[in-house]
Amino acid sequence: MKDVGKPLGRSKSATLAMLQRELGALKITDIDRERLIRFGRDRAKNGAGPMTLGQDIGAIKLVISHAAAVHGAEVTVEPVNLARIALKRLGLVGKGNERDRRPTEEELAKLFEHFDANPRQLIPMSRIIKFAIATAMRQEEICRATWSDLNTRTKMLTIRDRKDPRAKKGNDQRIPLLGVSGYDAVALIEEQRSIRGNEDDRIFPYAHKSAGTAFTRACRDLNIEDLHFHDLRHEGTSRLFEAGFAIQQVALVTGHKDWKMLRSYTHIRPETLHAVANSMTA
Repeated sequence: MKDVGKPLGRSKSATLAMLQRELGALKITDIDRERLIRFGRDRAKNGAGPMTLGQDIGAIKLVISHAAAVHGAEVTVEPVNLARIALKRLGLVGKGNERDRRPTEEELAKLFEHFDANPRQLIPMSRIIKFAIATAMRQEEICRATWSDLNTRTKMLTIRDRKDPRAKKGNDQRIPLLGVSGYDAVALIEEQRSIRGNEDDRIFPYAHKSAGTAFTRACRDLNIEDLHFHDLRHEGTSRLFEAGFAIQQVALVTGHKDWKMLRSYTHIRPETLHAVANSMTA
């Protein structure tokens, strides 16, 4: 893939490294249907979900088909196809469960109070959480956004190399900074301006993994169960719909290319339809 100008991303590199550890010492003739089914059972036993295991099997097929097509190796993907069918019948390969976790207002209040009361917390986590909900941006995107890519006059922010399964690089997107989610994205950025450093052009100059770790630790300390930082992206997306925006308009903020992907991020609370209905009749 590197030879044809498509370097591997972090997730695929990690998958291939795992496959090398698990299967790399085997001869290609030993990787038959039975061995692949055993591999799948072991992965599931160690916590791999149906979608993850499906991606693992897909990576194995990619390697084997590449070996046959590009290098002329006398191998076939038929054992991989049969193993996938078997693992699917066993319920070990399939679509992941659609996640619908949204933070409650009480949980958000607890998080804000927790972070604001901790003088040793150097990362402004309350502000970052609010900004994540206001923009539906991923944590790495938030910590990568720069002042140079901000247009305060038009209230637009350019996100560089936004994650896209079809374009790993060069997928820049301009998004509007809105204030309809309960938090004003522009106001939050202006709060950051007072602590802006000359040596770093980033608006939130912090390691995104550190922000994620701080969020996870706070949820654990506050007994907030099963809430991930990425759920804030779901929350922001859902609030945009609850504010009355259409699919195409929400996609201009979230960067989704089709409704199927966008739908998995959207979990609208039915009681919010009253506010939308009232705005239509106002």
